Amino acid sequence: MASSRVYVGDLGSGGSKPELEREFERYGPLKSVWVARNPPGFAFIEFEDPRDAEDAVRDMDGRYVCGVRIRVELAKNSSSRPGYRSNTRRGPPPNVVSSRYRRSPPRKGGRSKHLLESATAIRLVYDHL
Repeated sequence: MASSRVYVGDLGSGGSKPELEREFERYGPLKSVWVARNPPGFAFIEFEDPRDAEDAVRDMDGRYVCGVRIRVELAKNSSSRPGYRSNTRRGPPPNVVSSRYRRSPPRKGGRSKHLLESATAIRLVYDHL
C-alpha cells in the first residue's frame, strides 16, 4: 500500500502550517498537517488519497515554499523506523529502563587526580522491585 504521508524537509524555522496547507491542498484533500517546532525545519502532510501524495511529491520537490527551497518525499512507513513502537505506551523503551542503573564505561582522561582521590563509592540497593 502506498503511503499517503509526505515528508517536507529543509523548511528552516519559517515554515508555517497555513502556507503548507495552501500549497499542498491543491493536490487533494488533506487529513493533517504537522510542522515541527523543536527542532524546526520539517513537516509531515497526510493526504486522504495516496495518489495525491505521489502527485505532490513529484510537483513540489525543489519548489520554493515559506521562502526556502523545500525537499518533498513520501514519508517512510513509521513501522520501519528503528526504535518505533506501535503501541501508545509512553516512556522509554524497556531496554533503556533496565540499563539506567548500570555503570557507564570509565572515561579516558578528563578527570584530575584530586577528583579521583576524593570520590566516594555509592551503592544503591533496591528492595521490593
